[in-house]
Amino acid sequence: MMGEIKMALEGKVWRYGDNIDTDVIIPARYLNSFDPQELASHCMVDIDESFAQNVQEGDIMVSGKNFGCGSSREHAPVAIKASGVPVVIAASFARIFYRNGINIGLPLLEIGDDVEKISAGDRLRVDKVTGKIENLTTGDVFNAHPLPGFVENIAKAGGLINYIKEKKINA
Repeated sequence: MMGEIKMALEGKVWRYGDNIDTDVIIPARYLNSFDPQELASHCMVDIDESFAQNVQEGDIMVSGKNFGCGSSREHAPVAIKASGVPVVIAASFARIFYRNGINIGLPLLEIGDDVEKISAGDRLRVDKVTGKIENLTTGDVFNAHPLPGFVENIAKAGGLINYIKEKKINA
């Protein structure tokens, strides 16, 4: 399946605070490109200059409340996903960012105040099917609401467009 993602994964945490808006995730001055790799090269640059150069495939982004607030630009989750981040965990997400993330196949898991128990550099194991998140550094275990079945199917397909294409092929 094109764009298929693993259901369980491990990665190092990149930790951010509350109210991380889409202008911080991908600044407006870089919106002249739709190329995912170009967007990834500028991801988080205004808040963390080291992110784009040092993020590794499989690293996990963790944030506080209201992650992805601000504009409805789809560029923001695209930049994160193209950076190699397979899942974002936050206390909560702005609703439009959540929908955009799902639409492009970037799973987003909410864990409320438990997010405060996760620090930059921790290693997490995440099971997107069950919502179980294990902090391998501290031993803490958290439970996010798993993605609903249809949302998980969209994520597995690599996004809404691939999901619709697969449905047409299998119809």
